[in-house]
Amino acid sequence: MQVMYTVGYSLSLATLLLALLILSFFRTLRCTRNYIHINLFTSSMLRAAAILTRDRLLPPPGPYPGDQAPVLWNLDLAACRTAQIVTQYCVGANYTWLLVEGVYLHSLLVLVGGSEGGHFRCYLLLGWGAPAFFVIPWVIVRYLYENTQCWERNDVKAIWWIIRTPILMTILINFLIFIRILGILVSKLRTRQLRCPDYRLRLARSTLTLVPLLGVHEVVFAPVTEEQARGALRFIKLGFEIFLSSFQGFLVSVLYCFINKEVQSEIRRCWHRRRLRHSLGEEQRQQPERASGTLPSSSGPCRVAPDRGLSLGTLPGPGDEASRVSESYC
Repeated sequence: MQVMYTVGYSLSLATLLLALLILSFFRTLRCTRNYIHINLFTSSMLRAAAILTRDRLLPPPGPYPGDQAPVLWNLDLAACRTAQIVTQYCVGANYTWLLVEGVYLHSLLVLVGGSEGGHFRCYLLLGWGAPAFFVIPWVIVRYLYENTQCWERNDVKAIWWIIRTPILMTILINFLIFIRILGILVSKLRTRQLRCPDYRLRLARSTLTLVPLLGVHEVVFAPVTEEQARGALRFIKLGFEIFLSSFQGFLVSVLYCFINKEVQSEIRRCWHRRRLRHSLGEEQRQQPERASGTLPSSSGPCRVAPDRGLSLGTLPGPGDEASRVSESYC
């Protein structure tokens, strides 16, 4: 299991970093939707990095013969407990940003006409601030009533539910949002059935695309607690959750960046502009007499003309963004 999620989180970390750079680099991709994607990617990267770091600090799993269990000194104990706290915060932030994705999609597709960028600060507060409201109480209660080793074991289940309950609530809310959005997509695709006879295939694609973005897969084993999972069920539950959680960042970065038509189109435009500038520069050097009629041959990063795309901080209107998101799923 550890090898599987180490590979998954490492792959997710690498692809999310590349996707983050792409979305941050191109000015025309700057909108509330992609700002939220960037924060989701960041939270997934922090989750992966925190889990991989925590595993390096935790003592190797037992059993140990006799009295040979590792003894942690105060410095090691403080380091691994700090890593455990940071990990719980990053995991919580990842779930709250999945919730932000769901709330934002719901506001676009269901509550059409709302402010596009006006609520982004609220999204930031929810995504990065909400986890502190259950991680800090967990740290205090854990220190007072279950202050053992690196806090990696959860023997007192009531304390563990301080963290688990808010996460389950985000999973449930996102699942309800997923059902609501799916109903909207079904109605839209049915109205286009005459023009798009493959609407069932489009619906399946839209469903599979939304699952990792909203974390809907978590609902499969959410009702099954650790106390109820025994034997084969426990093995299946752990394998399912660990595999999808570790590779979720990879799937999201691929679906919402690497194979996204809007991103691919912008990369192609940037590449064509660079080639055009290079060819014009070569022509200018070969034919000095035509230099006044050619474009400058600067080789800096791709820039968007003032009359194209969005300037920094400029957001599309709510109707435009809602229709664009709707079209991307339909």
